Amino acid sequence: MRHLLSLLLLVSFAACAQTALGPTIRICDDSGCSERPRDSATFDPAANTNPEAERRLAALTEVAGKNPAAAYDLGLRYFRGDGVPQNSYQALRWMREAAERGDRQAQTALGRFYLMGLEEMGPDPAEAEKWLSIAAGRGDKQAGKLLAEARAAKKNETSYRRWLELHRASWYGYWHSGYPYRWQWREDRWYYHH
Repeated sequence: MRHLLSLLLLVSFAACAQTALGPTIRICDDSGCSERPRDSATFDPAANTNPEAERRLAALTEVAGKNPAAAYDLGLRYFRGDGVPQNSYQALRWMREAAERGDRQAQTALGRFYLMGLEEMGPDPAEAEKWLSIAAGRGDKQAGKLLAEARAAKKNETSYRRWLELHRASWYGYWHSGYPYRWQWREDRWYYHH
């Protein structure tokens, strides 16, 4: 009996909610506002394509397969969402590929990725320490400073996570000024300019 009463209550609540919401919704776009059925879809993936941006991405992806500095740039662009959809998985993938192929800036950037974590991935101080140690051993001063952070984070991850929550926004801001691109699009192709 209790189940039946709960079911009736749930059904009546759903009916009230449906009535309160109504069958249409007001949607506004460039052409103005209109009432549309609540279950209509307005997203058209084909409308969001940019053939020029897709051509540039394909060209940079091809170069990145051969050149670790271009793989670094591609990872950075995916992280920032600059000329490509923001995608932290692709950012990590390309940055790691560049780091594994010996790009020192990518090793430092990858260490920072692991130190601060990405959207769906929390920080990994041990992995950060690994990459920052490699870059610091190759003379990267920034990696040396970050390496101390990674080691402290490894000792007390709980307090580090609390600290990170307070400072993550400023760390994200650094990605837009502290890590420059090394490849530039001009004259219909990518050029290394560093």
